[in-house]
Amino acid sequence: MCGIVGLFLKDKSLEPKLGEMLTDMLITMTDRGPDSAGIAIYGTDAENKTKLTVQSGNPDADFAGLDTALAAEIGSPVTLRRKDTHAVLEMNGGLDESARLALSMLRPDVRVMSAGDTIEIYKEVGLPKDVATRFELSKMSGTHGIGHTRMATESAVTTLGAHPFSTGTDQCLVHNGSLSNHNSLRRRLKREGVRIETENDTEVGAAYLTWKMRNGATLGEALESSLDDLDGFFTFVVGTKDGFGVVRDPIACKPAVMAETDQYVAFGSEYRALVNLPGIETARVWEPEPATVYFWNH
Repeated sequence: MCGIVGLFLKDKSLEPKLGEMLTDMLITMTDRGPDSAGIAIYGTDAENKTKLTVQSGNPDADFAGLDTALAAEIGSPVTLRRKDTHAVLEMNGGLDESARLALSMLRPDVRVMSAGDTIEIYKEVGLPKDVATRFELSKMSGTHGIGHTRMATESAVTTLGAHPFSTGTDQCLVHNGSLSNHNSLRRRLKREGVRIETENDTEVGAAYLTWKMRNGATLGEALESSLDDLDGFFTFVVGTKDGFGVVRDPIACKPAVMAETDQYVAFGSEYRALVNLPGIETARVWEPEPATVYFWNH
C-alpha cells in the first residue's frame, strides 16, 4: 500500500509554504499508510555548515548536553535544535563523519536520520497527522520535499522502518512496492562500503542510488540503471540537494500521478493528494510512464 507525496518548487515565493503544502498532501494519504510517516525537507544551505538530523527513543536523556559533548569530541562548535524525538545538529562543513563516530560513542542509542548541507528528515510511528503535529512540519520552509505514509507489510512498524531513507549526503528516497533481490544487493553494497542500517528493502534502494552516484552517475543515470538492476515492482521518489526524481518499474502497477505548473512539480500516489495545491486546476497532470525517469533540478 503506502502513500508518497513530493513537491519541487520552482517559485521561490512558495518556499515559506513548503511544509504547509507537504503536510496537507501527507495527511491526505493517511489511509494508504496509517502506521508511520516521515518527511524530508530541503531547506536553507548555510555556508560551510553540515547538518545531522538524529533520533532517539529517550530524547530527554540523550539530547541533554549532546551539543557540548560532541563539540568537545570533534574540536568544533556544535548547535542543537530539538524537535520532539529528533534533533538537528549543526557543525562546520566536512565534520559529519567525525561527528557520526563521536555520536556512536557518546550516545550509542541515537540514530542518524540524514546528513547534508540542507536535508532534514523527520519520521515516527503514528498517524501522519500526529507525526506532522509533533514535528511542526507545517511551519517548515524549503525548496523541495518528499513525504511518505507507511502501511508495513514486509517488516515491523518502527521508527527506523519508516520512510524516507537517507544513505548519502543530501540524498533520500521513498518507495511504494517491493524489491525481490534486496538481500543479495544489500550484501553487495555493504561490501562496497555503503552504509545500510535496517532490513527494509527501501533502504537498499536508497543505498543502490547512493552507490551509483558515488561512482560518478548522475541521479538520472542512477535511476535509469535501477530499471535493470532492481527486481520487483516499485515507484521511487528521490531527492538530492538540488534535484527531485521519479521512476516506476516497467510494469508500473503502483498508482502515481504528477502535476506541473510554472510554480512547482508535484507527485502523489493519488490525485486527491494534489487537489489543494495552488493552480492545480490549470496544471499539466499525467501518470508517469513505466520505466521512464523524470527529473528536475534547480
